[in-house]
Amino acid sequence: MKKILEVFLGIVTGIGGFLEAGSLATSAQAGAQFGYQLTWALVLGALSLIVLVEASGRLAVVSRRTVAEAIRERFGFGYFSLPLVAGVVVSFLVLASELAVTGVALQLVTGISYRWWAFPVALGGWFLLWKGNFGIVEKGTGLLGLVSLVFLFAALKLHPDWGRLAAGALPSAPKEEGAQYWFGAVSILGASISPYLFFFYSSGAVEDDWKEEDLPINRITAGLGMGFGAGVSIMVLVTAALVFFPRGIEVARYEELAMLVAQPFPRFGFALFVLALGITCFGAAAEIALTIAYLAAQGWGIPWSENQKPAEHARFSLVYSAAFLLAPLLAAATDPLKLTNLSMAVTAASLPVSVLPLLVLLNDRQLMGEHRNRLPGNVALVLISVMAVVLLFVSIPLAFLGGG
Repeated sequence: MKKILEVFLGIVTGIGGFLEAGSLATSAQAGAQFGYQLTWALVLGALSLIVLVEASGRLAVVSRRTVAEAIRERFGFGYFSLPLVAGVVVSFLVLASELAVTGVALQLVTGISYRWWAFPVALGGWFLLWKGNFGIVEKGTGLLGLVSLVFLFAALKLHPDWGRLAAGALPSAPKEEGAQYWFGAVSILGASISPYLFFFYSSGAVEDDWKEEDLPINRITAGLGMGFGAGVSIMVLVTAALVFFPRGIEVARYEELAMLVAQPFPRFGFALFVLALGITCFGAAAEIALTIAYLAAQGWGIPWSENQKPAEHARFSLVYSAAFLLAPLLAAATDPLKLTNLSMAVTAASLPVSVLPLLVLLNDRQLMGEHRNRLPGNVALVLISVMAVVLLFVSIPLAFLGGG
């Protein structure tokens, strides 16, 4: 029964924790501008994330090291400084974005600008990390984030064309607006395969003291949790394709996204949208700030654990406290949607320094023993690595050409 409960919690955490500011914005923009055409990018991003999350969890279980610790030990701090700096910078941008969008949700309720909410939201996230433990941060916010399933029900209520959706799962060249199309694809991939997700996941596996008998749970959590979570993002794209695309509406502000739920559910859709937006983005902000602390502590060899009192790991706690102090300054000074689009492009560009080392680590016999990668896993990681290198060179130019 305990194992079944762990599997269930792992799956619902994946569903509730997948959708956040980046995946919501990029999916909605893609559906509004291109209908079902960019569904393939969400499918590709979901499959890539499933592979990376399963691999990072397996690495943590077998080696008793997080991804960050394994990279530092195997390649040295000189190389690890690359994913460390990239991870912290990208995560800081995404953290500011999540704080700003949580503020947008509060603005929709109170009429007070999101700029004024940035610091109170950050204070709430800091208090959650300061007083809570890893289980509360991960499973608590994930369970509350299940309200994001409202996008699934909204899409079903609007009766999508399943044939056209299936056709959109296959890549196709755009007839026009090529730069915006490919920037949309890059942004979706950046939102789906954000490195903080597998850094956070591997740290959680160590925090929860997973053993080798938990490897099946790791596979199920990675596959079903991330898969169902990606499915919700696809439903956001579908709903945008049905609500915005026929009317020629391009998403320019997060507030406009309320129509995605308010149209199919006129009586209570707005309230559900605000709940989904606020809860999912606030939960993501807490996880991202914690990931920044994990990366810094694991990179510098500082004792770390969210399950211990802050005073016992003072330097670790200081890092996420600093993140919550500085990120609201950026959140209050920028447009939330523009900040999200920029952070997704930068995320996509940062992927190689975090993804490429996994291919080496997962094939290290001394580190992984009998649980090292087999041929299918290596093929998948090679393809993801090639894609990551391509994204490195095209993401930032496309951000300028595609209006990001």
